[in-house]
Amino acid sequence: MGQYTGKNVVITGGSSGFGLETAKLLCELGARVLITGRTQSTLDAALKELGPDSIAVRSDSSSLAGIDDLVERVRSAFGAVDALFVNAGITRFVPFEATPEEIYDEIFEINAKGTYFTVQRFVPLLRPGSGVVLTTSVTNSLGIPMISAYAASKAAIRSMARSFARELLPKQIRVNAVSPGPVDTGILDRSMPSEAVAQAKEELIQQIPMLRLGESSEIAKAVVYLAFEATYSTGFELVVDGGGSQM
Repeated sequence: MGQYTGKNVVITGGSSGFGLETAKLLCELGARVLITGRTQSTLDAALKELGPDSIAVRSDSSSLAGIDDLVERVRSAFGAVDALFVNAGITRFVPFEATPEEIYDEIFEINAKGTYFTVQRFVPLLRPGSGVVLTTSVTNSLGIPMISAYAASKAAIRSMARSFARELLPKQIRVNAVSPGPVDTGILDRSMPSEAVAQAKEELIQQIPMLRLGESSEIAKAVVYLAFEATYSTGFELVVDGGGSQM
C-alpha cells in the first residue's frame, strides 16, 4: 500500500518532462494516474515507464471537443478524481516585433484557453478535498526576451489560479499553481537550433543563484505537495526556480 493508494490523478501534458516525472512519482506512491499528450509515440513510451496500472490518452487541450472527450474517458476509467495537474502547454521563441498572429493565437489557445476549460470541465469529477495544480512560470512576472506571448499566457494562468480557487471554495476544491524556473526538460532542444542550445543553457545558468538548471523531479515533488499535502493553501503560487526570481 502506497501513500496515495486509492487516489485517482489526471495529468495533462504528462507524457514528457516534469509532467511525466510527476506521474512516475505518484505511481510509485500508489496512485492511479491518467496522462495525456498529443503524440502517440511519446505517450506509448511514457506508458512503458509508468506501468500497467496507468492510462495514456491522446488528447489536444486546444479543442473544447477534445477536452470533453477526455473528461468522458476519465469518467469511465475513474469515476471521480482526487487531483488534477493541468500541465499541457507550449512555447515559441520569437522576438516580440516579429511574433505573428498565428503563433500568439496558438500559444493562448493551448496554454490559457486550454487550462481554463480543462479545469471547468473537470469540476464535476473532482471530489471534495481534491487539489488542482496549474503550471505557470516565473516568466509570469519577469521580462524575458523572445517569449512575450508565452509569458503573457502564463500570467493569465497565475490569475486563473486565484479566481478558480475563490470560486471553487464552496466545493472544497483547492487550486494552486506551480511556477518553475529554468528546468532541463528538453524543451530548448526541441525549440531551438542545436548550436544555440548550449549557449542558451549556459546563459540561463549564470542568471540562477543556485548556478544550475532545475530537475524535473524537483518540480514533481512540488506538484505532489500542492495536490495532496497543502491542505491549508489555495490560490497559492509555489515558485521552484533556484532563487532566480526571488533574489
